[in-house]
Amino acid sequence: MFRRFGLPERLLAILLLVAGVDIAANTLLFERASQLASREDDAAHVAEHLMIASRVLERTPAAQRDKAAQVLSTKRFTFAWQATGVRPTEGMRLGPMQQQVIALTGALAPADLQLYLQPMQGPDIIQGSMLLSDRSILQFRTRASEAWTLNAVRVASLILPTLVLVTLAWVLFRATLAPLRTLVRASRMVGAGPPDPLEERGTSEVRELIHAFNEMQQRIHESMTNRTQSMLAIGHDLRTPLSRLQLRLENLAIDEETRADMARDLGEMRHMLESLQAFVDSGGSRIPGERIDLAVMTQTLVDTAADDGCDATYRGLESIEIMARPVSLRRALANLIENAIHYAGSVTVTMRRDGDHAEVVVEDDGPGIPEDRMTDVFQPFVRLDTARSRDTPGMGLGLAIVRRAVQLDNGVLHLRNKPAGGLAITLRFPIASSPSH
Repeated sequence: MFRRFGLPERLLAILLLVAGVDIAANTLLFERASQLASREDDAAHVAEHLMIASRVLERTPAAQRDKAAQVLSTKRFTFAWQATGVRPTEGMRLGPMQQQVIALTGALAPADLQLYLQPMQGPDIIQGSMLLSDRSILQFRTRASEAWTLNAVRVASLILPTLVLVTLAWVLFRATLAPLRTLVRASRMVGAGPPDPLEERGTSEVRELIHAFNEMQQRIHESMTNRTQSMLAIGHDLRTPLSRLQLRLENLAIDEETRADMARDLGEMRHMLESLQAFVDSGGSRIPGERIDLAVMTQTLVDTAADDGCDATYRGLESIEIMARPVSLRRALANLIENAIHYAGSVTVTMRRDGDHAEVVVEDDGPGIPEDRMTDVFQPFVRLDTARSRDTPGMGLGLAIVRRAVQLDNGVLHLRNKPAGGLAITLRFPIASSPSH
């Protein structure tokens, strides 16, 4: 459980542990001191009464000693005399107090004094007995001194200062760790846009960490920018030789079958370049979302595929609006529809509403995807040749592009294999709030 605690909770737990040990130690020491003081008082109290009672009874005739013992008894200290009998030995032997009593009154040394504690009879009861000079028995019983005990008020007085200190320490911990929480939030945004340097504040170690973080996100941004520009430049530069090859192909004196095969290869190369540029191009992430009708956009793409002779069907809502970037979202939906038609020969797109979210379900009756490879299809440049036909265009960027576009618009993408065969891809987006008038 301790592993799940954050740094503030761990520091607070350490503080509480130290405070708890401090309270326990102070309480124990106080109780020990209180008990020691009460024992000394009880010893003196017992010694005084026993000396008086023994002297009186020694001078009293045996026939009157029982009555004399009753006269000597008080509300707190009672006596009982018996000529013979068994001496009581119930309870916990108070050897140290017995030695204290004898030390205070040396005359009681030959009296075979015995003291016992009866803790279960309400307030602690001290009872005992001693022998008089004629070997008769003097029994006595008294209450122990009421030591300073822990009640609710005293417990509160011990804990209250600690609670104040803990609260103050918690506030200071939170203030000290505030820059780290800001750093954690900023780290989640690294790579999502231009770097936003954090203010270097806090302790010296925290300031050094923030400074290193600012330098790191600047390096990451520069690396991503250089990579994007390089990839876009390569894609742009390759378009020119592809266009020249296309023109030369049209003028070559070759049979139509060979010409068609070469044209198909050039088209695939052009499609690969377009996919690569779409994947590395980050310009769409800086474009604000706008209100679009997801149902109309999806139905238009399905109708276009149907007009081209493909087996494409649209079902569900006629209109539902979300906030999204239309260019990247249209590209993502088009990729899903084209993939389903290519791998399965048909596609069914369903538009529905689930609470405050819009859902687009793209289904096909193709071979599906192996369950252990579901996460692999989102990786760039991954081709699942074991699940799909090897004769497929592109570079394995289709679903990577789709997921990036969906996440850009706060959407969620989910894949599942249908029980009857085929793949179902669900896109889920928050519905746009009603426009204010």
